[in-house]
Formats: sequence, structure tokens, C-alpha cells
Amino acid sequence: MPTFSENLAKLPTVDHVAQIDLKNMQGMLIDIIENKPGSAGSVRVYHYLGQKHGGITLAAAREGLEIYAEHTDDALMNPGKHPNIDRLLTLLEEQKEIRMDLLLK
Repeated sequence: MPTFSENLAKLPTVDHVAQIDLKNMQGMLIDIIENKPGSAGSVRVYHYLGQKHGGITLAAAREGLEIYAEHTDDALMNPGKHPNIDRLLTLLEEQKEIRMDLLLK
């Protein structure tokens, strides 16, 4: 099974993205992922998923957990340690989807 680093290397770069605004289906802002050290990998993952699936759908959440690879296992054992993975797990658990807006640099 590929590692997160190996999976991340296959995704498009997001140097043009400053942040991703995550919104519920009613359009209310629920979170922001900034393109900065510590969350830049998640910006790449979420950007890729949003482009492929049109938002963070249930299928996107499942694929995202696969991309996060070993970090998904760590998130399951340590809730709160990986909030961007926790969000995908919660979406699957609650059967909810979210929208994304990109703020470009």
C-alpha cells in the first residue's frame, strides 16, 4: 500500500491556492484549510478531491482516506490529531457532503 507521501506526489500542485473554504450544503462556512506548512498536504488532497468529485462527496471522503494512507490509521487511533482526516471520517459517519471554494493567491 502506498504511503501518504507517495500518494501526495501523484497529485497536482496547488501553489496557486491560498486556502480552501469548506462550506455545508447551505453555503455556511464551516472551516478553512490554509496553504501553509502543516496543512499544505491537506490543501492538495482536498483540492484534488474537489476537482474530481465536485466537492467533498461521500466517494471523495472515501478516496481521501485512502490518499491519507497511514495517517488515516493514526487519526482513527488519535481523534483530534488530524482534523482534516477527522472531517472525512465524520462526513462518512453522518452521510453528509460539503462544498469547497478556493481562494487563489
